[in-house]
Formats: sequence, structure tokens, C-alpha cells
Amino acid sequence: MSEITLLKVSTVKELKRFIDFPFQLYKGNAFWVPPLIFDELNTLRKDKNPAFEYCEAEYWIALRDNKPVGRVAGIINHMEYERWNEKLVRFGWIDFIDDPHVSELLINTVKEWGRSKGMTGIHGPLGFTDMDPEGMLTEGFDQLSSLSAIYNHSYYNDHILRLGFEKATDWVQFEINIPTEIPAKVERMTRIVLEKYKLRLLKPRKASEIRPYATKMFNMYNEAFHDLYGFTALTQKQMDCYTKQYFGFIRPEFISLIIDDQDEIAGFGITMPSMDKAMQKTHGRLFPFGFLHLLKAMYWNDSIHMYLIGVRPDYQGKGVLALVYHELNKAYIAAGMKTARTHPQLEENFRAVSIWKNYDARVNIRRRCYTSSL
Repeated sequence: MSEITLLKVSTVKELKRFIDFPFQLYKGNAFWVPPLIFDELNTLRKDKNPAFEYCEAEYWIALRDNKPVGRVAGIINHMEYERWNEKLVRFGWIDFIDDPHVSELLINTVKEWGRSKGMTGIHGPLGFTDMDPEGMLTEGFDQLSSLSAIYNHSYYNDHILRLGFEKATDWVQFEINIPTEIPAKVERMTRIVLEKYKLRLLKPRKASEIRPYATKMFNMYNEAFHDLYGFTALTQKQMDCYTKQYFGFIRPEFISLIIDDQDEIAGFGITMPSMDKAMQKTHGRLFPFGFLHLLKAMYWNDSIHMYLIGVRPDYQGKGVLALVYHELNKAYIAAGMKTARTHPQLEENFRAVSIWKNYDARVNIRRRCYTSSL
């Protein structure tokens, strides 16, 4: 068998080759959802992603006979070290053929790089921030993945365990059958919550009405998720970047914003029609025709993806989270939506996960963050 060599990515051309590998590895796979190539470039390029103000990263491609057989990113998030006081290097964007020599080479390369930077442990798959896909798929290999989450072959976990990794935490995704009507008692409860805490619902008719609240929403996101595994707060530059990237491509009726009497955000829900099947048709490219598939999915769809939902810490446990979902459910029913899928949620985030016991919902996908010492 030919020797495996390692290419350290140093040019944009090599980075494109790094991004292209999973398109080869998952070609014909009915469940993998490709990323948009230009989004991947903007995330991984050090001159484009504002996370590089506090992160450093290297990327490697494993080659056999000059053909890619694996890839991996090594990331050091210095804000993570300051926040959690743990010297952990992250591995992410990891893909490989079913060959233990390839996976071992990739992981050992990240470990060696981490040790050279003074790290004492490793965990992943993780990105630069919680806004990046994270967690290795352990359940749901026969379920459609999503644009914002990782899909991988089932053999990945065997390779990682063989290399001495252990579970750090899991993320779960729920599939929900949307109710056809809202019970009267839920309507009464929402009115009580609104009146008791002097809250109001922002009902935007166009995206421009939401944009002024974007920074407030991300600041609240930093507060709400502060204590979750591996979390690091978004900077203002990142907030501006995500606002520009996502807030022009939403349907306002599927956004829920709960505002307090100081015009601050008490809770929010950012959801949109599922783009996953449409993304498979784009093959990672918006042009020449990819954008048409996405545009069609925005308006002719019966499935919702719940991307980002949060409640300010001082309103947690007071019915505001249920209020966010209530408002979203009304919008889904009005639009004829049949099913919804949550974004990956940490299983230890009990308030977020436990709310689904009140719905016709099931866990259909699980992903895991692994950890090991160096």
C-alpha cells in the first residue's frame, strides 16, 4: 500500500482542495448536506473570519498517491483558555477514509501541533465558535443532516475511540410534529407571562425591522449560553459579520422576539424553512442555478429548522422559553408547516431539552464531542 503523506495547507488553492474533500467522500450519500463553498472559505480563511482575532489554526490534508484521503483542522481558541482555564487544542473539519493509519496521522498531527503551542489536552470536533458545526455524529446516520451540522460515516467513532478518546458531552437534535392548533390553556399562559413581566412581542413584517435588534440578540446569546460546554462569547466584529451574513436571508414571520419594558430582548427564536434538501441540489454552489433551489425552499416548504433560540438568564424558568415556542408554533401553523427540527442542543442544557416533553417530538440525531489528554 502506498505511503500516506501530509500536506499543510498554505495557499487558497490548497484550502479549496481541503474544502472539496468531503464532496468526494460523500458523493452519492443521501443524508450528507454539503456546505456552501464560499461560506467555508470565509470561515477558514484567516483574512476573512473575525474569530482569528483570538484563534489560531492550521489545516492538513492526508494524501495517498497525491489523492486526498483525509483532512483535519487544528484550532486554538485563546478565549476558551481564558474562560475555562483549560489548555485544550480543538480538532475540527475532520474527514477520512476507513483506514486507521489515516485517522491516526491526522489526530496525531493536531496533537503534536497542540503540544508545540503549550496545550495539554485535545477535544472535538469543534469549530472556532459555537456558531460553527460541532460534534461527531453517533446516532442518526440514516437521517438527513443539515447545513449547520456535521455528518460523518459511522466508522469515524470506532477510529476515535481506538485513539483513546472519551466522551466530553453530547448534542441532540429533535424532530417535532407541529400541532395543528394551539390549546386554549397555552394561549392563557402566554398572556399571563406577557402581563406579569411586562413583555411584548415584536411582530416584524420585514427583515429590516429585525436588524436593529441584531446586536442586542447576540449580546443576549452571549449571556444565555455563557456556561455551556466550551462556549466563548462572540465579539462585536463577529456579531456584525453574522448579521450581514444571515439577517438578509430570513422570513420575518418565523422569527420570535420577546421584548421587555426597557426595549431589551428577553428571549428570541431564529428559525427558517429547511434548506437541507435544497442544499443537496446546489452541490455547494449558489451559481449558476443553486440559488434557485434555495429560493424555492424558502417559500415552498413544509419543514422548519430551528437555528438559534435563547432566553436571557434573568428570564429563564419563567415561561419565556415556552412563549418563544408558542409564537413560533402559531407562525408554523399559519404557514402550513408539518415538521420541525431543532438545532443541535447540549443534552446538559436541561431547560432547553426538557421543553420537548410537551410536544410530539423524538431525538433523531446525536453528536458527540470527544476529549483526550496530550
